[in-house]
Amino acid sequence: MKKLFILLFLIVLTSCSSIYVNYDYDKTTNFKSYKTYNYFSDVNTGMSELDSKRLFKALDSALLSRGYMVSETPDFLIDIKSIEFQQARGSTVGVGVGGVGNNVGGGLSIGLPIGQTKLGREIIFDFVDESNDALFWQAVSESNFKLNASPEKREALFIAIVEKVLKGFPPEIK
Repeated sequence: MKKLFILLFLIVLTSCSSIYVNYDYDKTTNFKSYKTYNYFSDVNTGMSELDSKRLFKALDSALLSRGYMVSETPDFLIDIKSIEFQQARGSTVGVGVGGVGNNVGGGLSIGLPIGQTKLGREIIFDFVDESNDALFWQAVSESNFKLNASPEKREALFIAIVEKVLKGFPPEIK
């Protein structure tokens, strides 16, 4: 029970961090026809083996809760790629002019970045139709990444990423 509480706390804590997701899909796809999935046999996530296992576990759990089953003869295949990058620092330059009465003044301010640069990770989820080998849905997530994060924090981050990514699957087609 204590471990469950800690995991839920970490999920809430991690969900406060910024995870951005962009979706794209083929609007002619009949998403109701997909019931089973599997991963590409040569999937190379670009992450450590332990992080890959954490991501696959989170994705399997989330897809199962949505009614999708892993199969040896799947309706669609999933490919996952990731890239680590340094996030841009927030330095700024500002110029201002103003005055009161007959006095006119100007000013210049420069914002200097303080602290270390942050690492980010982009994860791309490609869902490919098995019958015609065509990409039909894609999500690109971007989030903060800490090299020295504990295994629990990493697991919680992957759960939060997967939940946010799968909010757009299947898409609401209008």
